[in-house]
Amino acid sequence: MAGDPYAALGVKKTATEAELKAAYRKIAKADHPDLNPDPAAAERFKAASAAYDLLKDPEQRRRFDAGEIDDQGQERPQRRYYRDHAEAADNPYARNYGFENDADMGDVFSDLFGRRGAGGRSGAAGGGFEGFRQDSQQRDFHMRGQDHRFTLQVDFMTAAKGGKTRITLPDGNDLEVTIPKGAEDGQTIRLKEKGGPGFGKGGPGDAYLTLTVAPDPLFRREGDDIFLTLPITLAEAVLGGKVATPTIDGPVNLTIPKGATTGQKLRLRGRGIKGGDQQVELKIVMPPKVDPELEAFMETWRKSHDYDPRAGMDYGR
Repeated sequence: MAGDPYAALGVKKTATEAELKAAYRKIAKADHPDLNPDPAAAERFKAASAAYDLLKDPEQRRRFDAGEIDDQGQERPQRRYYRDHAEAADNPYARNYGFENDADMGDVFSDLFGRRGAGGRSGAAGGGFEGFRQDSQQRDFHMRGQDHRFTLQVDFMTAAKGGKTRITLPDGNDLEVTIPKGAEDGQTIRLKEKGGPGFGKGGPGDAYLTLTVAPDPLFRREGDDIFLTLPITLAEAVLGGKVATPTIDGPVNLTIPKGATTGQKLRLRGRGIKGGDQQVELKIVMPPKVDPELEAFMETWRKSHDYDPRAGMDYGR
């Protein structure tokens, strides 16, 4: 990400959560590596994924807008204005504070902070007060580890039904990840304390997996509903009947009404994701070859049963 997550998503800072999600989905559809082989597209998708991961969390967004964290979600160091001034190049007391050559004052500060040895002065081993000051800074420095962000592609069925997959972390360790049932494209999974190591007493960071769901050759998803185009024969369309129909939980028998037509939609209730439905759109498919018998039958049938499916269309437009 180039420092500005809003720019990476192409939205204003006043964008709503819905606008953020819509912008991310638009970029994912155009620049996902599986859909666009251009390396520049992959970089845009990577930046957008990190940006959306940061801004979709209201608290993280607030802290970023307030300047408390950077575009990677890391804490911004708080400036120590007095020390900045004291250590300026044009300050005659830079890096001195008036105590560098005063051993007694060094001992006073050593005693205050528990740095005095059992039988001697801390300045002897630590280079005076300056040595104590540097050592104290190192001793008291604690920082939480860096968060790591990854993109993980899962197949359509794993996202729909849930499942487990294994990933390899930057440290070389394998980790089993649980994909929740109904996981969506762009959803982020948090792996607590699986990020970078911390400093001092700071704990490790977290790892965040942004999911991309691979398209399926049969199913399409909108919310919790599943959509499927079901081919049927000419005879099934005319006569109706029960037809085995794929669902994410296995095939079921779907009743085709007599006189079904291409584009007609039927519903399988509760066969979607987490209680959603499956919408089945019918598509009449002609036989691979129209044989003489079928041709002769249709010629005879047409003479007494012909109809105009285009009646009512305005050809004058």
